[in-house]
Amino acid sequence: MSRLGSGVLLAVSVALVLTVASLGGAASASGLREWYDDLDKAPWNPPGWVFGPAWTALYILMAVAAWLVARTGLDQRSVQVALVLYLAQLALNLGWSLLFFGVRSPGWALVDIVVLDVLVAATIVAFWRVDTTAAWLLVPYLAWILFATSLNAWIVLRN
Repeated sequence: MSRLGSGVLLAVSVALVLTVASLGGAASASGLREWYDDLDKAPWNPPGWVFGPAWTALYILMAVAAWLVARTGLDQRSVQVALVLYLAQLALNLGWSLLFFGVRSPGWALVDIVVLDVLVAATIVAFWRVDTTAAWLLVPYLAWILFATSLNAWIVLRN
């Protein structure tokens, strides 16, 4: 792949992740003060300031991982499968923010994030078949959303 083509793929990957991050962030910000602050949260819930830097790092890793996979060749079936899984998990990622904060439905958000956990694990496996570095770049994301699943479950059980 040419350097120009690779650069375009990287720009598209970053733009896609920034769009999801922006929409999810807007949904999250709308529900923070009025509702989320009053919920009974897990004792292991980190302070609010942790979420922004954590998600920034994770979104960067996700964009680079998708780019590494895409640049190996969009005409390859394994790349196509991996990227469809990646796009599906991105949609669920955004869906969680909309469900949890936008609609204020922790129960439906928990269903979403459990499916997201499985889909990210499947994406890691699919990425591994194409580019092992890309797969490893998604491991912190999986760890974070598994942690987030525990926070979400606590809120469902305690509120």
